[in-house]
Amino acid sequence: MLTQFLRRFYFRLPIFIRLFSTVLLVMILFGICMHRLEPKQFPTYFDGIWWAFVTASTVGYGDLIPETLSGKILAIILILSGAGLVTFYLATIAAGTVKYTQDLSKGLTEFKGSNHIVIIGWNERARTLLQRLSEKHPEQPVVLIDQTVTQLPYREHPLHFIRGDASEDKTLQKARIRQATTAIITANTGKNEKQIDYMTILTTIALRGNNPKLHIVAEVLTHNQKENLRRAGADVVIRTNDFVSTLFFHEVYHKEKKSHLELLLHFLKEQEIRVIPLPGELNGKSYFEANRHFARNEKTAIGYMRGEKIDMCPDFQEPMNTGDHIITLQHIE
Repeated sequence: MLTQFLRRFYFRLPIFIRLFSTVLLVMILFGICMHRLEPKQFPTYFDGIWWAFVTASTVGYGDLIPETLSGKILAIILILSGAGLVTFYLATIAAGTVKYTQDLSKGLTEFKGSNHIVIIGWNERARTLLQRLSEKHPEQPVVLIDQTVTQLPYREHPLHFIRGDASEDKTLQKARIRQATTAIITANTGKNEKQIDYMTILTTIALRGNNPKLHIVAEVLTHNQKENLRRAGADVVIRTNDFVSTLFFHEVYHKEKKSHLELLLHFLKEQEIRVIPLPGELNGKSYFEANRHFARNEKTAIGYMRGEKIDMCPDFQEPMNTGDHIITLQHIE
């Protein structure tokens, strides 16, 4: 019974641990035997084990050598068996290292970290986002999930790639979605925008089911699916078509030397918008006082939010109340 248990336990161990433990056990046994056969030449068990390792690895220092016939026969057995075992162990390590590197690039390796950001979909928007993250927060771990990319060299991109369908639990488990903080779903543009949105909704449901606390930001292509995406569990829904169409409109009727798109992109690279609860000391004070308060902290107030109402051009004398939120601009940290 014990033998069967040990056998099952042994073969369930990772191959590196199995090989290492086998080599270690064989060297110890040969070392003990050599100490017993020639106690004068090998005064301690450690001397015998040292000789076994040196001999099996083909180093052969010659500081300890057997002199009796039985000792030499044992040395021959060790050379024939031990050297091959050590060589096989080293070759397995080398092959395993190469395979692990290949699996990383092919997206077959499970992510082991936590507090990471998951990006779903490999496209130009994902590349730009990854570049911004690596510039501003290089310590932030990022996991990419995509089923269209067959290989992504891990040395060229600061992320962990997992190949698979993000709507399937087994893929999300490999990405350790339960330990993630944020998931960003980018829409892979194609001919059928409605079908793409359906896939985004399905992925959102899978994400929310695996991690109820996950902050989900999803991109939608059609206006009709925005509400369905919110119902599916997305915290933030971004419709890029609305945003781009608005920029096109401005470019058509406002033909300055510097386009609105370039100005906006430059602005967003340097500044970020935040919604901050009204500090208690500003309750009852005017919006002008709130503006001055945030300016002292290197933030620019550009409006306020009161419930569902957003006012981006408020009267400076407008009194601020408990529950209001101030919309600010500040440099990206």
